[in-house]
Amino acid sequence: MFYLSSNSLMKKIIFTAVAVLLGAVAAVSCCNCGPATLKVVSYNIRMMKGPDGDNAWEFRKEASPAMIKAVAPDIFGLQETFKEQEEYLLENCKDYKCVGVGRDDGVDKGERMSIFWNTKTVEMKEWGTLWLSETPDVPSKGWDAACRRTATWGFFKMKKSGKEFFFVNTHLDHKGIVARREGLAMVREEIARRNPDSLPMVLTGDFNIKQTDSLIVDFSQVMKNARTNAEVTDTLGTFHGWGKTSSIIDYIFYDGFSACRSYKTLTDTYAGKPYISDHYPIEAVLEF
Repeated sequence: MFYLSSNSLMKKIIFTAVAVLLGAVAAVSCCNCGPATLKVVSYNIRMMKGPDGDNAWEFRKEASPAMIKAVAPDIFGLQETFKEQEEYLLENCKDYKCVGVGRDDGVDKGERMSIFWNTKTVEMKEWGTLWLSETPDVPSKGWDAACRRTATWGFFKMKKSGKEFFFVNTHLDHKGIVARREGLAMVREEIARRNPDSLPMVLTGDFNIKQTDSLIVDFSQVMKNARTNAEVTDTLGTFHGWGKTSSIIDYIFYDGFSACRSYKTLTDTYAGKPYISDHYPIEAVLEF
């Protein structure tokens, strides 16, 4: 008969215990036990045709893909982008795809309000664009707006959890007071019309409205402002005009999520560039 020494027996017991523990850890890691989350970014990239001198797109463009790779959002709304800027981001951020159209012709001409998503984590189901005007189905300028303004919408699905959500990205007019009011009302109506099943909802955008304005105060009763509802947040300005000013005009609103874990104004330096844009991107982590 063969007998194990006390040392051999102890080693076997320890080995078995470690193996069981590692198996349990692996099982927990593979199990989708925690609540599903969605990392959202809203980012006014600043158009490439502005008279920006040393801050022109050609001098700062490397900062945008650097930010995207560092933050790794599941989805983000991009405002004020031109097709060439969009293509540059896609070329340098291979995990992402996007949808959006030029606001001036519904195809390529003019600024785009694009939605980008990480193809490793999110699947796009359906999308479209409307103009914030009395004729929303065709390229048009509404009310007292200085420019044509659009909103891009889409239905998306998280690949891991299967959770579905509705996403809208917009840019309200910088001059037209009536256009901002009516444009935001139209976005609200469009959300209700296109999302009858009340899927979790995200709205990103440069609203050109300060947070103390009654429009934002009232809209915050309809949807939740990520900045003011997040468990962890900040009070930093989002528009800085190349370091010359500071105001909060960029927003992430949401509804149908159980919580906003965090909100952050992304003031870091990317790719060694002084400014990524004349706006800071903003980020929110939402919990389904």
